[in-house]
Amino acid sequence: MNRNIVAVALAVVLGASAWYYFGGAGSDRRQAPDGVRAGVARAVPVVAARPAFKDFPLQVEALGTVRAKESVDITSKVADRVAAIHFEEGKQVKRGDVLVELDNQEARADLAAAEAAERDSRSQYKRSQELFQTRALSEAQLDQLEATMLANQARVAAARSRLNDRIITAPFNGRVGLRNVSLGGLVSPGAVITTLDDLSVVKLDFAVPELFLAKLEPGLTIEAQSSAYPDMTFKGRVDSVDTRVDPTTRAVVVRALIDNRNNRLRPGMFMTLKLERSAGKALMLPESAIVPEDTKQFVFVVADGRAHKREVTLGRRRPGEVEILEGVTETDFVVIDGTLSLHDGTAVAVRDGEPGAQAVS
Repeated sequence: MNRNIVAVALAVVLGASAWYYFGGAGSDRRQAPDGVRAGVARAVPVVAARPAFKDFPLQVEALGTVRAKESVDITSKVADRVAAIHFEEGKQVKRGDVLVELDNQEARADLAAAEAAERDSRSQYKRSQELFQTRALSEAQLDQLEATMLANQARVAAARSRLNDRIITAPFNGRVGLRNVSLGGLVSPGAVITTLDDLSVVKLDFAVPELFLAKLEPGLTIEAQSSAYPDMTFKGRVDSVDTRVDPTTRAVVVRALIDNRNNRLRPGMFMTLKLERSAGKALMLPESAIVPEDTKQFVFVVADGRAHKREVTLGRRRPGEVEILEGVTETDFVVIDGTLSLHDGTAVAVRDGEPGAQAVS
């Protein structure tokens, strides 16, 4: 009996299903226009907007290194002992100030000997001119005496130069660094005695991507900060742009000058900076509209109810937006939401309708 009840129940379920499909709602589906139903199923809901021109100032963030306006290692050209030290560490000096004197006794003796020989040869040359006038001396003898006098004059100049090499002076105004020699110590050629830096103005060198090369020019303002002075902002201006782009990093080195009369900045310091240029107009789209494929960038442009894939060239970026250099214009409708469900030619249903789609603001 239980089997009969189950069989009857199964027959009832099958009959109801057949009625629903063939005589009920199923018949309504068959009567709906195929074209309308298919079109609704294929349309992908998206949000579209027009690109818009916006103010977009040139703003570059970079890392830079501080360098002195002028910087040099003070060294000696000759090997000798230190006879006198005339500077104090960390003090300001002027161009021409004597910093160090080396032992010059031997150089002075050589100079005295050269000057004596020069005086003697000059006296002989003057007497020989009188003898030449009376024909008591040949022209060849006169020329030889003149050559001897000139050679002795050259020896005097050389001896004086060797003496001057033992007096080391400041080549420009600046601040001397730490002293690396002591009185009586032997100095070798090339050994660093101290350093000299002109810190009245410092250079800040930083690298900028080549994308901004056409917009870089002397006079642009920068604002820099250092971890040594977290609450201070140092302002400066671009002084020059390097003539070469690094083939590895594709960046160009830019040099800015910062007034440093307070001597807060020192060579070698690390700084973060922002470079800004006056505002310009740029055609902008939300970043969500960009579809990257390999090394190329695409967007979907809505036309005639379908999404058409189009390659674009991107420029600068800022949070949430990207500059469009080529590929679309401000009259195009671009899909900004729903791109993951699209391919070229997909039918789309634009939210609020195409005429109501709003431009990016």
